[in-house]
Amino acid sequence: MVVVALGSNLAGGFASREALLEAALARFPQAGLPVISRSDWWSSAAWPDPAGPEYRNGIALVEANGSPKSVLAALFSIEAAFGRVRSAKNAPRTLDLDLIAYGRQVIDASNAMGGLTLPHPRAHQRLFVMGPLAEIAPAWRHPVSGRTAAELAALATVGRDARPPA
Repeated sequence: MVVVALGSNLAGGFASREALLEAALARFPQAGLPVISRSDWWSSAAWPDPAGPEYRNGIALVEANGSPKSVLAALFSIEAAFGRVRSAKNAPRTLDLDLIAYGRQVIDASNAMGGLTLPHPRAHQRLFVMGPLAEIAPAWRHPVSGRTAAELAALATVGRDARPPA
């Protein structure tokens, strides 16, 4: 099972951030990433600068037959199709797709070509990632720490304001 985080704090040409995220998620099967399950769209303040536009975040559990790098390339392609521009780090964005985990694989960027680290090196600290993951897969276990998504959501230190829809 592959865990992908989706986020947006700019709606682009869509009526809302949720509409943009739904449209992006609809592209996953075309990119060879059929969706098994997905969370609700959670809300949270922009991070690290809460003065920015509020985020919508969610998680999708997908199937993948390719390598982690090919999955990452597919995610970058979807981002580009939705107007993602990579400018300053943590800048507002239409779409942010992060490869959180690829099964139980552990890849250290210092030993891997292309800088891919799995599991995502900071996802376990972020409630806006672990909260949606715990919503749909509370027993999912982090490949390194062994903690469940539910445990990691309770321990998250970043994005503590993240909340599911009312």
